[in-house]
Order: sequence, then C-alpha cells, then structure tokens
Amino acid sequence: MKVSDAITQRSSIRAFLDTPVSDELLKDLLEKSARAASGGNLQPWRIFVLNGESMERFIRALNSYNGEEYQEYDIYPPNLKSPYRDSRFKIGEDMYALLGIEREDKQGRYAHLARNFKFFDAPAAFFCFVDKCMGPPQWSDLGMFLQTFMLLAQEAGLSTCAQEAWANRAGPVRAFIQPPEELMLFCGMAIGHKDPTKPVNDLKSDRAPLSDWATFL
Repeated sequence: MKVSDAITQRSSIRAFLDTPVSDELLKDLLEKSARAASGGNLQPWRIFVLNGESMERFIRALNSYNGEEYQEYDIYPPNLKSPYRDSRFKIGEDMYALLGIEREDKQGRYAHLARNFKFFDAPAAFFCFVDKCMGPPQWSDLGMFLQTFMLLAQEAGLSTCAQEAWANRAGPVRAFIQPPEELMLFCGMAIGHKDPTKPVNDLKSDRAPLSDWATFL
C-alpha cells in the first residue's frame, strides 16, 4: 500500500468486530512505528498494550472501579474559537446523524460517548503515556508516533481509533496498569477490524481547503 493510499483510507473507527489481533502483529507495528521522527531522538512514548485476556480484565476492572477520577489535561482549549469550534461541532453532528441520534436525545449521545471506554469493542488497544517532565515538543513526537502506527495498521489491514477521551478517565487506567509515577496518560488507541455493517464507520471528516491554512510566500 502506498503511503498516500493509507492516509486517504485511514479514518477513526468506532465499531469493531471481535476478530482477534495477534500480539506478534502488534509488536511488529509498534517496532516499525518507533522509526517516527523524534526531536533529539528522545522517543518519549511509553506504550502499554491490552489484547485478548488482558483487555477483558481491564474492562472488568474499569466497570468495577470506584476510586478517584481525574483528568490528565484539557483535551480542547477552553472557549474554543472559530473556525476550530465550527469544525468540532460539525464532525459531532455528522457522526450523530449517521447514528440516527437526534440533538435532543442527550441520553443516546451520552451512551455513544460511553462506548469510548470500551474501545468501541475493539479486541486490542494500547495506552500511550509520556514522562511528566516532557513539554509540547515531545507531545508532537507522540503525535508522529501515533500517526505512523495508524498508517502501518492500515497497511496491515487493521483499523484504529486514537482516543484522547481516555485522559478523562486516568484514575482507573492508572489503577489497572500501575505505571511509574512520573508517567502521564496521553491517549488510548483502539485496534482491530472495523465492522462494515455499522453506519458510524462511514463517517469521513471534512478538511479545510489549502487556501484556508497555507500561505505561499
């Protein structure tokens, strides 16, 4: 698969089949992803993989968790302005339209959002952590690592969904994984085979035209 094809075909999948994904394939994809660009070669990503039995144990632990809940960071800036706010609003409305959930159906919308915390039924996933001493440049390195993984997964016939939503449930994630104290949860990544029968997987986000964001001097 050409890189350009992988970029075009990749999308955030929100309904997965229960088809297993092998640890060997995940290891191969992660090792290749580590070739992503990294400023100063710091390689700041720290990855914790859930697959098969460990995924089942995690979901059980998550459902029974009654400890502290907290947010690792603000996923979106407060008072998000246009055009960024407009883009976020539109993708949400497009998604709920595919799901057949009306704007007034708050319960239906919350129920769908809660599926984030089942990895949309994906059989495999990982959590990406970063050392708390790292700054914005290293967060950009995480993005390059994650994008590289998603494109390699596309090439391998897998689908993915990067999930910053997990930053809102750092408590139960930390309780299960028990990472070193100096690490902070950045995001999760759902991994598996997409369910082609689910309309939500037909969602394709818009992209602004080049003239809106690029200036040739």
